[in-house]
Amino acid sequence: MMKQKLPKLLLKPVGRAIGDFSMIKTGDKILLAVSGGKDSLSLFHILRHFQATSPVKFELGVVTIDPQVGGFEPQALEGFFKKFDTPYFFEEFPIMEQAKKSMKGDSYCSFCARIKRGLMYQVARREGYNVLALGQHLDDLCESLMMSMFHNGKIQTMKAHYINDSKDLRVIRPMAYVRERQLADFAKSADLPVILDSCPACFSMPGERAYFKKWLLDEEKRVPSLYKNLLSAMKPMLDES
Repeated sequence: MMKQKLPKLLLKPVGRAIGDFSMIKTGDKILLAVSGGKDSLSLFHILRHFQATSPVKFELGVVTIDPQVGGFEPQALEGFFKKFDTPYFFEEFPIMEQAKKSMKGDSYCSFCARIKRGLMYQVARREGYNVLALGQHLDDLCESLMMSMFHNGKIQTMKAHYINDSKDLRVIRPMAYVRERQLADFAKSADLPVILDSCPACFSMPGERAYFKKWLLDEEKRVPSLYKNLLSAMKPMLDES
């Protein structure tokens, strides 16, 4: 399969984040979570690039969790990944049905995220992977920081690199320094087979994240260095140590 040409604007910040937080070590088996969105599909191509060019040798596999929600059809991804010499795992779980039975005082989105993460851990353990890679980017981290401060009174955000509670898997976010608009540009230019997330719960509650996304982007027009400044402020929080 022909390699996807990647812009330096994406490769440089990912390479820097991988180095800053020692995300990838020789012999690692990395399982990448791919939902079918632009972020995770872009990260797939980025990690394949580093797998081919980096002196640090690692293995790469991909997992998709199908939450069996009407309108969301990630099955098409299987055909896409068949073109690449990359192990692909597809797991189905009726998350919405499970939420109706066992969700207590939680938002559906956080319940869904927790169930998906547990399923990804299961696949990683079953298939012998020691690292789980997630596709969140700098915009996501900044939005999470704002939501945490506004609603929880805590200065915290997603970590770029940490060890899970069971201490048997590392979780990495290689795109912690990458802007969302860079990923949107790449997905469009590379014609990635993006599957729109049509989860009815997400559409009915676009909520706080969408609000802070718009607020931050509006503020960036006034303060062009906003995201760079927020990254500088967050950096001590991004590593487990």
